[in-house]
Amino acid sequence: MGKMRNILTNWRVIVLIIVLLFAIIAISPNPWTDGVTIKSVEKNSSASLAGIENPKPTAQPLGKERVLAINTNEIHSVADYYAALDDVKINQTIQVKTTKRNYQLKILPEIVRVQLNETMTVERNVTVNGTTTAELVTVPKVREDIVGVADIGLAVDEAPTTNLRKGLDLQGGTRVILEPAEPVSQETMALLVDSLTQRLNVFGLSDVVVTTVGGTFDDQLILIEIAGATAQEVSELVKQQGKFEAKIGDATVFRGGQDVTYVCRTAECSGLDPERGCGQVQGGWACAFRFSIALSPEAAQRQADATRVLSVIGTGADRYLDKPLDLYLDDELVRSLNIGASLRGQAVTDIQISGSGSGISQQEALTTMFTEMKTLQTVLITGSLPVKLNLVKIDTISPVLGTSFIKNAMLLALISTLAVAVVLSVVYRKLKIVIPILFTAAAEVTIVLGIAALIRWNLDLASIAGIIIAIGTGVNDQIIITDEAVRKEASGASNWKERIKRAFSVVFAAYFTNMVAMLALWFFGAGLLKGFAVTTILAVTAGVLVTRPAYAAIVNLLTEE
Repeated sequence: MGKMRNILTNWRVIVLIIVLLFAIIAISPNPWTDGVTIKSVEKNSSASLAGIENPKPTAQPLGKERVLAINTNEIHSVADYYAALDDVKINQTIQVKTTKRNYQLKILPEIVRVQLNETMTVERNVTVNGTTTAELVTVPKVREDIVGVADIGLAVDEAPTTNLRKGLDLQGGTRVILEPAEPVSQETMALLVDSLTQRLNVFGLSDVVVTTVGGTFDDQLILIEIAGATAQEVSELVKQQGKFEAKIGDATVFRGGQDVTYVCRTAECSGLDPERGCGQVQGGWACAFRFSIALSPEAAQRQADATRVLSVIGTGADRYLDKPLDLYLDDELVRSLNIGASLRGQAVTDIQISGSGSGISQQEALTTMFTEMKTLQTVLITGSLPVKLNLVKIDTISPVLGTSFIKNAMLLALISTLAVAVVLSVVYRKLKIVIPILFTAAAEVTIVLGIAALIRWNLDLASIAGIIIAIGTGVNDQIIITDEAVRKEASGASNWKERIKRAFSVVFAAYFTNMVAMLALWFFGAGLLKGFAVTTILAVTAGVLVTRPAYAAIVNLLTEE
């Protein structure tokens, strides 16, 4: 009991215990979380209209908003969440209780307008030279179909029990590597990272990591990791420069970014085109979208100047100018819009952009349509990138692989720990030496994970490899300290401080060697292995400053006569 009291009152051990407690709190301040975590909120959905916001990418896992109940149904798992939505009806208002507040959500029906082969005659007002007349025109009939009850717009996951952030290797998603098409400066590279981050956030993707990697400071790549996104929508969004231009003939009337002051993304002025809707075409289905934008006064005047010299063609309601408004994305024509005759020479700031998406089925056409519309809206809001980017590589990672790796890593760690314990027991034949070594190794892992949770570092496969390497280095250092503490005859020094000083000279030499290697790995030629370098640096630093001194004090008190 006396030795144990001396150990617990040693200041080095006290520092270790305090740091260990802080690490545990940082990892899991509230292990009894309930409900389901909100991963993302779909734009213009019931949840979005009710005020539920997308979680911030920098938010701690335990700090994200969680759904606790839907109406009177308590939510404890993802299965409970979807079971509670099974009985929800169209136009019903439900109560959603979260960790922030209570929301009222109205369930909106998903309506698709299908163009029929039949026609009907309607009256339409036509304005010519300031005079409005009514004309009868023939238009296709449109049928409104309710496809089904739309989801409330939340992507949810099981509530986490720790603040440890899983990297893409462990939770699944998409990894994209891009390179500038031409050499760029560090300032331009930083602008590219900021522009891509804004573009992905505007598009509605969450859990986005955008960073630079590469061999030298003048030849860097851009790494994008997005949890839960598909490879197709990510690649189409990030690889294009996003240079949007609207031309009438050879004259550019407006560009995406500064010339566009507002882009509508609400249901009132964007979405499925109510006039064209969805219809069957050769090879499948096609659905049309439309959304409104506002131009700057300068852009509107350029449009007026370009249309003033055009001629009017057509008769009745089908009177247009003889040149269309051509929309170009990255110098490729994506859409040509007829310009109404009444807009000739008019500086109009509010215009409507339209387009379409196609697919084998009606649902696939709708999905493609909304993706195309969101991409175009995003480019109009954020503008073009400073330079064109080339797609180097894109990978889709399954979360199943991450789960399998975690299980294998835990099994390997258990086997390695048992093997180390057996070897140490054979060598020292004293449990009072073996147990502190194993305890110190476990303390180092806990401290590293605590720091990772505190600085919001994503743990990926490379990070776990770094932790395993650091554990091996730590055990090696502890064996050196143990040899100096228990083998006085071989050490040639009877004073404990001298023996420990000699042991720590070896420990610090190994530490600085590791630091030089890991810093080089971090900054030069191994951007994708930054997680390995960071966790190794954190682990060996925590060991040298906290766990090694505490272990030296413990082993000295345990082995002294």
